Amino acid sequence: MRNTGTLLSGVAIGALIAGGLWYGASRITPPAFIATAEASTPAATAPAPSVDVIRAGAQVVTEWDEFTGRFEAVDEVAIGARVSGYLDAVHFEAGEVVEQGDLLFTIDPRPFQAALAEAEARVAEARAAARLAETELTRAQRLRDGGHVSQSVLDTRAQEAESAAAAIAAAEAAVERARLDLGFTEIRAPVTGRISDDAVTPGNLIAAGAGAEALTTIVSLNPIHFAFDATESQYLEYVRATEAGGLRDRAGQTPVAVRLIDEAEFAHPGSIDFVDNRIDRATGTIRGRAVIDNADGVLTPGMFGRLRLATAVDVERVVIPEAAIGSDQADKFVLVVGADGTVERRAVALGDRLTEAGRVTGRVVTAGLAAGEQVITGGLHMARPGATVTARLQETEPDTGTRVAAR
Repeated sequence: MRNTGTLLSGVAIGALIAGGLWYGASRITPPAFIATAEASTPAATAPAPSVDVIRAGAQVVTEWDEFTGRFEAVDEVAIGARVSGYLDAVHFEAGEVVEQGDLLFTIDPRPFQAALAEAEARVAEARAAARLAETELTRAQRLRDGGHVSQSVLDTRAQEAESAAAAIAAAEAAVERARLDLGFTEIRAPVTGRISDDAVTPGNLIAAGAGAEALTTIVSLNPIHFAFDATESQYLEYVRATEAGGLRDRAGQTPVAVRLIDEAEFAHPGSIDFVDNRIDRATGTIRGRAVIDNADGVLTPGMFGRLRLATAVDVERVVIPEAAIGSDQADKFVLVVGADGTVERRAVALGDRLTEAGRVTGRVVTAGLAAGEQVITGGLHMARPGATVTARLQETEPDTGTRVAAR
């Protein structure tokens, strides 16, 4: 037991000595040469971040403004009767396309045939009376030459002959009028187009005149008009951008295209054919109209669509990818890398989007950037204005063709 106590006392004394040595070592200042060696080691410098850049390119584009509007028929005709009578027959199917000159309605022609025959009989009667008057005039002239009748009798016979000739002319005019009325019993299509349904059925009495009900309507289909309204500022912008006279003088040369509400592309080309002669004071807009080809008959009067009007044709503009454009509330900017690798924030004014097959391929820059400058497209989060970066130039495919720009 005594030996065991002695062993425990030795272990305790050894632990105290070891603890004291550790505490003392932790309080000793490192030798001066160690501190000097650490101070002489240079700090590592962080490398400049790498970013992807492209060179802003110049492309030939056509720029457009867009307007909303509706299609209107070039010809829209309300078909009415020119003579009154009972409707005999309807010769068309509602909603079909009819050609100019096609027979649409027939009114009972028999009363008009009788009127024509009567007028022709009156012509024959007038001609017989005229022959008699001529004979009496000839006889009176011979008797007057022999001194057997007075001059007044000769004058009376001459007047009767002239009246008979006039009666012939009146009777012939009545025949022509009766013949026209008979022709009006057949109502034909005045234009080619799609016809509506018939407002009356056979057996009904048809009234003629301006106040009578229309029998049906026809609207032409090809070509078709597209009517739209432009604001005063849009009109002035276009006029100032074109030659003297502006839109009116260049109407037939101004390309437009229209798309329908279910279409992504402006697939219906045309041209401006009319611009109104004044600004509407109530709305501050001016009415314009385009003529559009409609050979397939898809476009229908009253249909809604969007029209784009070329404001600049085949002009060179700076174009960059949409990915390079940043936003700061309403302001747009790009980050440009200079020749020394310094990043610069550049405010830009944007124009139209370039599209190809329904896909946006670039954005036109109208101010703030020149062709050939390096614009950051990748690694934007690592670039800040004033910092130095390593630019990795990304190759872009050359493009020398005309692109379409649409707002």
